[in-house]
Amino acid sequence: MFLSLQFNNFSGVLPDSWGGGKNGDKSIVKSIRYIFRVKRIERKDYKESKGVIIPKINPRFHSIRVYKPFLRSASLAKNNYSQLNSTMSNNESTAAAAAADSPITKPSVVGRWADEPDDVPEEPDAPSTSSATDEVKLESLAIDESKKVNNFLDDPDDSNIEAVTGETPYTSAVRFEDLNLSPELLKGLYVEMKFERPSKIQSISLPMILTPPYKNLIAQAHNGSGKTTCFVLGMLSRVDPKLGVPQALCICPTRELAIQNMEVLLKMGKFTGITSELGLPADKANYIPISKRAPVTAQVIIGTPGTINKWITAKKLGTSHLKILVFDEADHMLAEGGFKEDSVRIMKEIVRWSPKCQVLLFSATFNDTVKAFVSKIVKDLFVQEYNQLFVKKELSLDSVKQYKVNLPDELSKIIVIKDKIMELAQKVGQTIIFVKTRKSAGMLHDALTGYGYEVTTIQGALTQEDRDKIVKEFKDGLTTVLISTDVLARGFDQKQVNLVVNYDIPVRHDYPSEPDNEVYLHRIGRAGRFGRKGAVFNLLCGDRDKMVMEKIERHFNHYVTEVASWTDDQQFEDALKKAGLM
Repeated sequence: MFLSLQFNNFSGVLPDSWGGGKNGDKSIVKSIRYIFRVKRIERKDYKESKGVIIPKINPRFHSIRVYKPFLRSASLAKNNYSQLNSTMSNNESTAAAAAADSPITKPSVVGRWADEPDDVPEEPDAPSTSSATDEVKLESLAIDESKKVNNFLDDPDDSNIEAVTGETPYTSAVRFEDLNLSPELLKGLYVEMKFERPSKIQSISLPMILTPPYKNLIAQAHNGSGKTTCFVLGMLSRVDPKLGVPQALCICPTRELAIQNMEVLLKMGKFTGITSELGLPADKANYIPISKRAPVTAQVIIGTPGTINKWITAKKLGTSHLKILVFDEADHMLAEGGFKEDSVRIMKEIVRWSPKCQVLLFSATFNDTVKAFVSKIVKDLFVQEYNQLFVKKELSLDSVKQYKVNLPDELSKIIVIKDKIMELAQKVGQTIIFVKTRKSAGMLHDALTGYGYEVTTIQGALTQEDRDKIVKEFKDGLTTVLISTDVLARGFDQKQVNLVVNYDIPVRHDYPSEPDNEVYLHRIGRAGRFGRKGAVFNLLCGDRDKMVMEKIERHFNHYVTEVASWTDDQQFEDALKKAGLM
């Protein structure tokens, strides 16, 4: 018997002997051994699923199965696609030539983590963190958008949407055609993104973004509502493909989020010929001084605040032609404990040379303090009216069920994860376990792997290459349990994540007895993406954890159900059944 084998650009066939006999293919077995990081390969450890060899310990690998593309109704698909093809026939060759003349440069980056700033200020003699020659392999980290169609987005009730637009009238967009988009962008939305229509948030915010006089926008909407499409489509729409200078800039708090947003942009803008570049910290192994790198000519730049600020300061990133500036996760970007200094410095430099540049600030959360500062800085710096869009109902309780587990000590947390969570995780899809520090991540990883469980962990001691590989393996479904600091709490999209575990309850760094409600919201938002069901287990140890959990319940006005006995397997299983996962 021969089974088809495909992993990470490797393909081949695996003989029935599994490499043990004289007819076995030793090279293939070595490849499998490398991919799964195990010391020996045994037939009982693997099984076949739709022509792909996968480990039995992780039985549900949705993301590596072959899915048929999402199709709209036959008449709509036929009419739209035929219309687009006829319009595109004279434009595709021009777009392709433009793309060839301005290749996309994707710089490599050094791994930074949520338990430390993404961009650490360098000493005067330290190497620069920008490189024109380093490359992040975006194709290998691609999001599987064939399974992320727009009708899976979590639309809020109309009564929960509050829009403040001043005297400018706007008409909501029922179809993407209502937005006066180019045929190239429409083709990207329908053919590449597999979208049918705008979500509610998109139908309201996109006219604000795309209608002259291009007012600034402060927008808050919950996870999964389609915010990324709003600002990516806004950037692509404002760019002139014939002008080879930076015209759109997006700032993100983490490199993972920047790469993810770039993936969406490349997919949506596939037919436009618009060029783009990632602005991320460079890998020290391939570093070149910032003074020696070429000026940025890409039309759209997506990056982290430290690197973008250094490029602007070194005059390598010009701002005189910028038409649109986006802050993703703007509450974190402009908060005192976030990247406020770099973000404000970037805005001041941009307004100096491009005072009419449109500013878009998007986030799932805005507390009152940050909201007041954001409103003030936008109004004071750019001296123009701005629109606001807020969704009152921040926390979607219908799709994600929350539970709390009271435990007697720290060791009990590991026992619960080992005996309860790991066993159930095999039945519900993928799981993310959030911890507070790198030390906690390493300790939990060592404990679980010591018990024989396959888990991967993101923590600050990893190299950039390992960090990218871990994210890719998780997105490809090769691993189902990921331990992470809050680097993946914001904006990380993976539809197969149905279970989130808060090993450490998120608290404010300056006041450890106070919960970080925004981080809590972002963490649980990783489960139940795009309208799917999800569950969250909060592991509580000691009076302080209980007090913090009570404050979270009061903040969101929602009681979190308690698992009565942490030693009872049936209670954990019943909890997942109530969440619709079993």
